[in-house]
Amino acid sequence: MHPRPSPIAASLYTLRDMNADVIIMHGPHGCCFRTGRLLESDGVRVLTTAMAENDFILGAADKLEETLKKAYEMFEPNLIGVVGTCASMIIGEDLKEAIANADLPCTVIPAESHGGFGEGDNTEGAIIVLDAAVECNVIEREEADRQIAMLKKATEIEKTRGMAQGKYIKPNFGDNKEIVARKIVRALKDNKKVAFVLNAKKETTYLFADILNFDYKLINSENQPIVVANLDENIGLERIRNHATNIKKELGETGVNIEYISGGLDEYPITGKVASEYLADKELDLLVVFGVPHAFCVENFDCDTIAITDGPRLVEPLKELGYINVIGELDAHSKTLGVNSIVFSDFGVMIRSAIDWEK
Repeated sequence: MHPRPSPIAASLYTLRDMNADVIIMHGPHGCCFRTGRLLESDGVRVLTTAMAENDFILGAADKLEETLKKAYEMFEPNLIGVVGTCASMIIGEDLKEAIANADLPCTVIPAESHGGFGEGDNTEGAIIVLDAAVECNVIEREEADRQIAMLKKATEIEKTRGMAQGKYIKPNFGDNKEIVARKIVRALKDNKKVAFVLNAKKETTYLFADILNFDYKLINSENQPIVVANLDENIGLERIRNHATNIKKELGETGVNIEYISGGLDEYPITGKVASEYLADKELDLLVVFGVPHAFCVENFDCDTIAITDGPRLVEPLKELGYINVIGELDAHSKTLGVNSIVFSDFGVMIRSAIDWEK
Protein backbone atom coordinates (compact mmCIF):
# COMPACT_ATOMS: atom_id res chain seq x y z
CA MET A 1 0.00 0.00 0.00
CA HIS A 2 2.97 2.33 0.42
CA PRO A 3 5.26 3.45 -2.43
CA ARG A 4 8.00 1.00 -3.40
CA PRO A 5 10.92 1.00 -5.84
CA SER A 6 10.05 0.94 -9.53
CA PRO A 7 11.02 -1.62 -12.22
CA ILE A 8 12.27 1.37 -14.23
CA ALA A 9 14.82 2.26 -11.53
CA ALA A 10 15.90 -1.38 -11.33
CA SER A 11 16.51 -1.38 -15.09
CA LEU A 12 18.66 1.73 -14.74
CA TYR A 13 20.77 0.28 -11.92
CA THR A 14 21.23 -3.04 -13.73
CA LEU A 15 22.48 -1.28 -16.86
CA ARG A 16 24.85 0.66 -14.61
CA ASP A 17 26.16 -2.63 -13.23
CA MET A 18 26.92 -3.71 -16.80
CA ASN A 19 29.04 -0.57 -17.20
CA ALA A 20 26.69 1.13 -19.67
CA ASP A 21 28.22 4.43 -20.76
CA VAL A 22 24.87 6.06 -21.61
CA ILE A 23 21.28 5.30 -20.65
CA ILE A 24 18.36 6.84 -22.55
CA MET A 25 14.97 6.93 -20.85
CA HIS A 26 12.20 6.91 -23.43
CA GLY A 27 9.56 8.93 -21.66
CA PRO A 28 8.74 12.32 -20.11
CA HIS A 29 11.73 14.31 -18.84
CA GLY A 30 10.58 13.97 -15.22
CA CYS A 31 10.24 10.18 -15.20
CA CYS A 32 12.51 8.54 -12.55
CA PHE A 33 14.58 11.72 -12.58
CA ARG A 34 16.12 11.23 -9.12
CA THR A 35 17.56 7.85 -10.03
CA GLY A 36 18.87 9.30 -13.29
CA ARG A 37 20.53 12.19 -11.47
CA LEU A 38 22.10 9.84 -8.93
CA LEU A 39 23.53 7.58 -11.62
CA GLU A 40 25.37 10.53 -13.11
CA SER A 41 27.50 10.37 -9.94
CA ASP A 42 28.42 6.82 -10.93
CA GLY A 43 29.79 7.93 -14.30
CA VAL A 44 26.72 7.07 -16.39
CA ARG A 45 25.32 9.69 -18.76
CA VAL A 46 21.53 9.57 -18.41
CA LEU A 47 19.44 11.19 -21.15
CA THR A 48 15.71 11.41 -21.87
CA THR A 49 13.63 11.64 -25.01
CA ALA A 50 11.37 14.09 -23.14
CA MET A 51 8.08 12.75 -24.47
CA ALA A 52 5.29 15.33 -24.29
CA GLU A 53 1.49 15.21 -24.48
CA ASN A 54 1.29 14.88 -28.27
CA ASP A 55 3.77 12.00 -28.18
CA PHE A 56 1.42 10.03 -25.95
CA ILE A 57 -1.04 10.04 -28.86
CA LEU A 58 1.12 10.09 -31.99
CA GLY A 59 4.18 8.21 -30.71
CA ALA A 60 7.79 9.35 -30.38
CA ALA A 61 9.94 6.84 -32.27
CA ASP A 62 11.58 9.72 -34.13
CA LYS A 63 12.58 11.34 -30.83
CA LEU A 64 14.19 8.11 -29.66
CA GLU A 65 16.14 7.69 -32.90
CA GLU A 66 17.28 11.31 -32.72
CA THR A 67 18.35 10.95 -29.08
CA LEU A 68 20.27 7.74 -29.83
CA LYS A 69 22.20 9.44 -32.63
CA LYS A 70 22.86 12.52 -30.50
CA ALA A 71 24.06 10.37 -27.61
CA TYR A 72 26.59 8.61 -29.81
CA GLU A 73 27.75 11.90 -31.31
CA MET A 74 28.31 13.45 -27.88
CA PHE A 75 29.83 10.54 -25.94
CA GLU A 76 30.98 7.85 -28.42
CA PRO A 77 29.86 5.10 -26.01
CA ASN A 78 30.60 1.40 -26.26
CA LEU A 79 27.35 0.44 -24.55
CA ILE A 80 23.99 2.26 -24.49
CA GLY A 81 20.90 1.18 -22.62
CA VAL A 82 17.43 2.29 -23.69
CA VAL A 83 14.85 2.06 -20.92
CA GLY A 84 11.12 2.24 -21.48
CA THR A 85 8.80 4.09 -19.13
CA CYS A 86 5.09 3.88 -18.39
CA ALA A 87 4.29 6.44 -21.10
CA SER A 88 6.22 4.81 -23.95
CA MET A 89 5.42 1.20 -23.09
CA ILE A 90 1.68 1.68 -22.57
CA ILE A 91 1.31 3.18 -26.06
CA GLY A 92 3.42 0.36 -27.53
CA GLU A 93 6.60 2.14 -28.62
CA ASP A 94 9.00 -0.29 -30.35
CA LEU A 95 12.45 0.27 -28.82
CA LYS A 96 14.13 -2.36 -30.98
CA GLU A 97 12.89 -0.81 -34.22
CA ALA A 98 14.13 2.63 -33.22
CA ILE A 99 17.51 1.16 -32.26
CA ALA A 100 17.74 -0.64 -35.62
CA ASN A 101 16.85 2.54 -37.50
CA ALA A 102 19.47 4.56 -35.61
CA ASP A 103 22.07 1.96 -36.70
CA LEU A 104 24.80 2.99 -34.28
CA PRO A 105 28.32 1.42 -34.27
CA CYS A 106 27.97 0.29 -30.65
CA THR A 107 25.94 -2.15 -28.55
CA VAL A 108 22.46 -0.94 -27.54
CA ILE A 109 20.41 -2.88 -24.98
CA PRO A 110 16.61 -2.30 -25.07
CA ALA A 111 14.78 -2.62 -21.73
CA GLU A 112 11.04 -2.56 -22.30
CA SER A 113 10.13 -1.91 -18.68
CA HIS A 114 7.56 0.29 -17.02
CA GLY A 115 6.27 0.99 -13.53
CA GLY A 116 3.61 -1.71 -13.55
CA PHE A 117 5.43 -4.43 -15.46
CA GLY A 118 4.45 -7.96 -14.39
CA GLU A 119 3.43 -7.79 -10.74
CA GLY A 120 5.00 -4.34 -10.42
CA ASP A 121 7.99 -5.68 -8.47
CA ASN A 122 11.13 -3.63 -9.00
CA THR A 123 13.13 -6.78 -9.70
CA GLU A 124 11.11 -7.26 -12.91
CA GLY A 125 12.96 -4.29 -14.40
CA ALA A 126 16.33 -5.88 -13.68
CA ILE A 127 15.23 -9.22 -15.17
CA ILE A 128 14.19 -7.47 -18.40
CA VAL A 129 17.67 -5.99 -18.74
CA LEU A 130 19.39 -9.31 -18.03
CA ASP A 131 17.38 -11.13 -20.69
CA ALA A 132 18.00 -8.34 -23.22
CA ALA A 133 21.73 -8.30 -22.40
CA VAL A 134 21.93 -12.00 -23.28
CA GLU A 135 20.32 -11.30 -26.66
CA CYS A 136 22.88 -8.54 -27.23
CA ASN A 137 25.78 -10.86 -26.24
CA VAL A 138 26.76 -8.63 -23.33
CA ILE A 139 26.52 -11.41 -20.70
CA GLU A 140 26.25 -15.19 -20.84
CA ARG A 141 22.93 -16.95 -20.36
CA GLU A 142 24.30 -18.85 -17.35
CA GLU A 143 25.21 -15.62 -15.54
CA ALA A 144 21.85 -14.05 -16.39
CA ASP A 145 19.99 -17.08 -15.05
CA ARG A 146 22.01 -16.98 -11.80
CA GLN A 147 21.18 -13.32 -11.28
CA ILE A 148 17.51 -13.82 -12.18
CA ALA A 149 17.27 -16.56 -9.56
CA MET A 150 18.72 -14.14 -6.98
CA LEU A 151 16.26 -11.41 -7.99
CA LYS A 152 13.28 -13.73 -7.66
CA LYS A 153 14.50 -14.81 -4.23
CA ALA A 154 14.90 -11.14 -3.26
CA THR A 155 11.27 -10.49 -4.23
CA GLU A 156 10.14 -13.49 -2.17
CA ILE A 157 12.01 -12.20 0.88
CA GLU A 158 10.55 -8.70 0.55
CA LYS A 159 7.02 -10.10 0.26
CA THR A 160 7.34 -12.49 3.21
CA ARG A 161 9.81 -10.75 5.55
CA GLY A 162 10.25 -7.18 4.28
CA MET A 163 8.35 -4.08 3.29
CA ALA A 164 6.32 -5.62 0.43
CA GLN A 165 3.99 -7.66 2.63
CA GLY A 166 0.91 -5.85 1.36
CA LYS A 167 0.13 -3.71 4.38
CA TYR A 168 0.93 -0.07 5.05
CA ILE A 169 4.10 0.30 7.13
CA LYS A 170 4.80 3.63 8.74
CA PRO A 171 8.40 4.87 8.29
CA ASN A 172 10.46 4.44 11.44
CA PHE A 173 14.07 5.48 11.97
CA GLY A 174 14.85 2.91 14.61
CA ASP A 175 16.40 2.91 18.06
CA ASN A 176 18.86 5.33 19.62
CA LYS A 177 22.21 4.82 17.90
CA GLU A 178 24.32 5.87 20.87
CA ILE A 179 22.66 3.42 23.27
CA VAL A 180 22.92 0.52 20.82
CA ALA A 181 26.54 1.30 19.90
CA ARG A 182 27.49 1.29 23.57
CA LYS A 183 25.77 -2.09 23.95
CA ILE A 184 28.06 -3.55 21.26
CA VAL A 185 31.23 -2.07 22.72
CA ARG A 186 30.37 -3.19 26.26
CA ALA A 187 29.60 -6.72 25.05
CA LEU A 188 33.06 -6.96 23.48
CA LYS A 189 34.67 -5.38 26.54
CA ASP A 190 32.91 -7.84 28.87
CA ASN A 191 34.11 -10.90 26.89
CA LYS A 192 30.70 -11.64 25.42
CA LYS A 193 30.64 -13.75 22.27
CA VAL A 194 29.73 -11.32 19.48
CA ALA A 195 29.13 -11.95 15.77
CA PHE A 196 28.89 -9.36 12.99
CA VAL A 197 27.10 -10.34 9.78
CA LEU A 198 27.59 -8.13 6.73
CA ASN A 199 24.81 -9.12 4.32
CA ALA A 200 24.67 -6.11 2.05
CA LYS A 201 23.57 -5.27 -1.48
CA LYS A 202 26.13 -4.30 -4.12
CA GLU A 203 27.49 -0.74 -3.76
CA THR A 204 25.58 -0.04 -0.52
CA THR A 205 28.19 -2.30 1.10
CA TYR A 206 30.62 0.64 1.03
CA LEU A 207 28.45 2.21 3.73
CA PHE A 208 27.49 -0.88 5.75
CA ALA A 209 31.10 -2.12 5.85
CA ASP A 210 31.94 0.98 7.89
CA ILE A 211 30.15 -0.65 10.83
CA LEU A 212 33.00 -3.21 10.86
CA ASN A 213 35.69 -0.60 10.32
CA PHE A 214 37.15 -0.47 13.83
CA ASP A 215 40.01 -2.19 15.65
CA TYR A 216 38.51 -4.57 18.21
CA LYS A 217 41.85 -4.60 20.07
CA LEU A 218 41.08 -1.07 21.26
CA ILE A 219 38.17 -2.56 23.23
CA ASN A 220 39.45 -5.97 24.31
CA SER A 221 42.45 -7.57 22.63
CA GLU A 222 41.41 -10.99 23.94
CA ASN A 223 37.89 -10.96 22.52
CA GLN A 224 37.84 -11.01 18.74
CA PRO A 225 34.31 -10.94 17.25
CA ILE A 226 33.20 -13.43 14.61
CA VAL A 227 32.80 -11.68 11.24
CA VAL A 228 30.76 -13.16 8.40
CA ALA A 229 30.44 -11.23 5.12
CA ASN A 230 29.08 -11.70 1.60
CA LEU A 231 32.31 -10.46 0.01
CA ASP A 232 33.22 -13.19 -2.47
CA GLU A 233 35.14 -11.33 -5.19
CA ASN A 234 34.71 -14.23 -7.65
CA ILE A 235 30.94 -13.96 -8.09
CA GLY A 236 28.98 -11.53 -10.26
CA LEU A 237 29.66 -8.89 -12.86
CA GLU A 238 33.09 -7.25 -12.92
CA ARG A 239 31.79 -4.08 -11.29
CA ILE A 240 30.30 -6.04 -8.38
CA ARG A 241 33.40 -8.19 -7.94
CA ASN A 242 35.51 -5.04 -7.78
CA HIS A 243 33.34 -3.71 -4.94
CA ALA A 244 34.01 -6.86 -2.92
CA THR A 245 37.75 -6.67 -3.62
CA ASN A 246 37.94 -3.01 -2.56
CA ILE A 247 36.03 -3.55 0.68
CA LYS A 248 37.94 -6.70 1.73
CA LYS A 249 41.23 -4.92 1.16
CA GLU A 250 40.25 -1.88 3.20
CA LEU A 251 38.82 -3.90 6.08
CA GLY A 252 41.98 -5.99 6.11
CA GLU A 253 44.06 -2.85 6.50
CA THR A 254 42.01 -1.98 9.59
CA GLY A 255 42.71 -5.42 11.03
CA VAL A 256 39.25 -6.89 10.47
CA ASN A 257 39.45 -10.69 10.17
CA ILE A 258 36.59 -12.09 8.09
CA GLU A 259 36.11 -15.61 9.43
CA TYR A 260 33.60 -16.79 6.84
CA ILE A 261 32.60 -15.60 3.34
CA SER A 262 28.91 -16.32 2.82
CA GLY A 263 28.76 -15.49 -0.91
CA GLY A 264 28.79 -12.57 -3.33
CA LEU A 265 27.39 -9.04 -3.17
CA ASP A 266 24.52 -9.82 -5.53
CA GLU A 267 23.64 -12.97 -3.57
CA TYR A 268 22.27 -11.13 -0.52
CA PRO A 269 18.87 -12.93 -0.79
CA ILE A 270 20.56 -16.27 0.03
CA THR A 271 23.75 -15.28 1.90
CA GLY A 272 21.74 -14.32 4.98
CA LYS A 273 20.55 -17.92 5.30
CA VAL A 274 24.08 -19.20 4.66
CA ALA A 275 25.42 -16.93 7.42
CA SER A 276 22.72 -18.02 9.87
CA GLU A 277 23.57 -21.69 9.26
CA TYR A 278 27.27 -21.02 9.84
CA LEU A 279 26.58 -19.26 13.15
CA ALA A 280 23.94 -21.71 14.39
CA ASP A 281 26.22 -23.56 16.82
CA LYS A 282 28.41 -20.65 17.99
CA GLU A 283 26.51 -19.98 21.27
CA LEU A 284 26.43 -16.24 20.72
CA ASP A 285 25.63 -13.57 23.28
CA LEU A 286 25.15 -10.76 20.72
CA LEU A 287 24.42 -10.88 17.01
CA VAL A 288 24.67 -7.79 14.78
CA VAL A 289 23.32 -8.07 11.20
CA PHE A 290 23.48 -5.23 8.69
CA GLY A 291 22.67 -4.46 5.06
CA VAL A 292 19.71 -6.72 4.28
CA PRO A 293 19.04 -8.15 7.77
CA HIS A 294 15.59 -9.52 6.93
CA ALA A 295 17.28 -12.17 4.72
CA PHE A 296 18.99 -13.53 7.86
CA CYS A 297 17.15 -16.18 9.94
CA VAL A 298 17.26 -14.24 13.21
CA GLU A 299 14.31 -16.21 14.60
CA ASN A 300 16.66 -19.21 14.97
CA PHE A 301 18.86 -17.43 17.54
CA ASP A 302 18.33 -17.12 21.27
CA CYS A 303 20.58 -14.16 22.04
CA ASP A 304 20.62 -10.37 21.98
CA THR A 305 20.17 -9.17 18.38
CA ILE A 306 20.68 -5.93 16.46
CA ALA A 307 19.76 -5.12 12.85
CA ILE A 308 20.96 -2.16 10.80
CA THR A 309 18.93 -1.33 7.67
CA ASP A 310 18.70 1.49 5.14
CA GLY A 311 14.90 1.19 4.91
CA PRO A 312 12.72 3.18 7.33
CA ARG A 313 9.84 0.90 6.37
CA LEU A 314 11.89 -2.16 7.31
CA VAL A 315 12.27 -1.23 10.99
CA GLU A 316 8.85 -2.56 11.98
CA PRO A 317 9.15 -5.86 10.00
CA LEU A 318 12.61 -6.45 11.47
CA LYS A 319 11.26 -6.06 14.99
CA GLU A 320 8.48 -8.52 14.12
CA LEU A 321 11.07 -11.03 12.90
CA GLY A 322 12.67 -10.93 16.35
CA TYR A 323 15.45 -8.33 16.30
CA ILE A 324 15.62 -6.67 19.69
CA ASN A 325 17.15 -3.43 18.40
CA VAL A 326 16.89 -1.96 14.90
CA ILE A 327 18.97 0.95 13.61
CA GLY A 328 18.13 2.98 10.51
CA GLU A 329 20.84 4.24 8.15
CA LEU A 330 19.62 6.85 5.66
CA ASP A 331 20.57 7.51 2.03
CA ALA A 332 22.73 4.41 1.51
CA HIS A 333 22.36 4.56 -2.28
CA SER A 334 23.14 8.25 -2.66
CA LYS A 335 26.14 8.02 -0.30
CA THR A 336 27.70 5.10 -2.16
CA LEU A 337 27.26 6.03 -5.83
CA GLY A 338 30.54 6.79 -7.56
CA VAL A 339 32.76 5.64 -4.66
CA ASN A 340 35.36 2.87 -4.52
CA SER A 341 36.21 2.93 -0.82
CA ILE A 342 34.29 2.63 2.46
CA VAL A 343 32.25 5.72 3.38
CA PHE A 344 31.24 6.83 6.87
CA SER A 345 27.97 5.46 8.20
CA ASP A 346 26.19 7.12 11.09
CA PHE A 347 26.27 3.93 13.14
CA GLY A 348 29.91 3.17 12.31
CA VAL A 349 30.87 6.62 13.57
CA MET A 350 28.78 6.00 16.69
CA ILE A 351 30.57 2.69 17.44
CA ARG A 352 33.98 4.37 17.14
CA SER A 353 32.76 7.15 19.43
CA ALA A 354 31.50 4.57 21.93
CA ILE A 355 34.95 2.97 21.96
CA ASP A 356 36.42 6.34 22.99
CA TRP A 357 33.75 6.80 25.68
CA GLU A 358 34.44 3.36 27.17
CA LYS A 359 38.21 3.83 27.43
